[in-house]
Amino acid sequence: MTTRTATSIGFTAILLWSLLALLTVLTGEIPSYQSAVPTFQLLAMTFLIGGLIGMANWLKRPAGPKSLRQKPVVWVLGLGGLFGYHALYIAALRLAPAAPAEVGLLNYLWPLLIVLFSSLLPGEHLKRAHIAGALLGFTGVVVLLAGRDTLEVRTEYLIGYGCAVVAAFVWAGYSVLSRRFGQVPTSAVAGFCLATALLSFLCHILFEVTVWPLTLQQWLAILALGVGPLGGAFYVWDIGMKHGDIRLLGIASYAAPVLSTLLLVMLGYDKPTLALAIACGLIVIGALVATVTPKSRS
Repeated sequence: MTTRTATSIGFTAILLWSLLALLTVLTGEIPSYQSAVPTFQLLAMTFLIGGLIGMANWLKRPAGPKSLRQKPVVWVLGLGGLFGYHALYIAALRLAPAAPAEVGLLNYLWPLLIVLFSSLLPGEHLKRAHIAGALLGFTGVVVLLAGRDTLEVRTEYLIGYGCAVVAAFVWAGYSVLSRRFGQVPTSAVAGFCLATALLSFLCHILFEVTVWPLTLQQWLAILALGVGPLGGAFYVWDIGMKHGDIRLLGIASYAAPVLSTLLLVMLGYDKPTLALAIACGLIVIGALVATVTPKSRS
């Protein structure tokens, strides 16, 4: 597989993540983009679907189940990335309940961290254009979130903010370290998804009250979440991180929240704003700076 092909496959994950807000809305039709189904229960359901997708692929590849025989460090990385990231993000939202914009902003440090961490990989060289592109993308997310809500740091939410930052480091670390375990087949992600579903179910039993979807639309939305942003996306992201252009994928990840908002606007769940237009422009410029700027010595 060529680097260009793997990068294109990785882009698919970003497109799927842009559907996350819409599909979450459809699971409960709540304007605040929150699902009527409890968070850990939703994760357990969607990651179970994602794991079953990987298992279905084993029918074509009989050697698929053998991919689960990995060293403990690989399982720690996989579960730390999938379950650890989502658990920390959920904790951040619960510990800072009135500051979702601030939590989202801190969490979206992960694309910038991926770009920076990529310089630690063998054979990877970070250029000023990559840093500039990532910073422009992050600025775009700042503008987008600031246009939706007033950003304000509250001292009573410092632990929640900390969880959001740690979650960003966890996802960036998982993504970049996946490159160091390039020999681990992507089919192993099925095991990570199933284990994440089990851990999410245990957290649901401990911390939540079960609420089952009531309508066909809600069930279909949950199915779509498992096939897409909270399931299938992790397989294509794994391919992109292991074999694609990590820096470009990191910068392009800033397009996910903007595309998500654009989709909500198109379907009437949100309103177009000047902040959205500016955010689009900044992210496009950032991508162009990172990919079109002539090579330099830096």
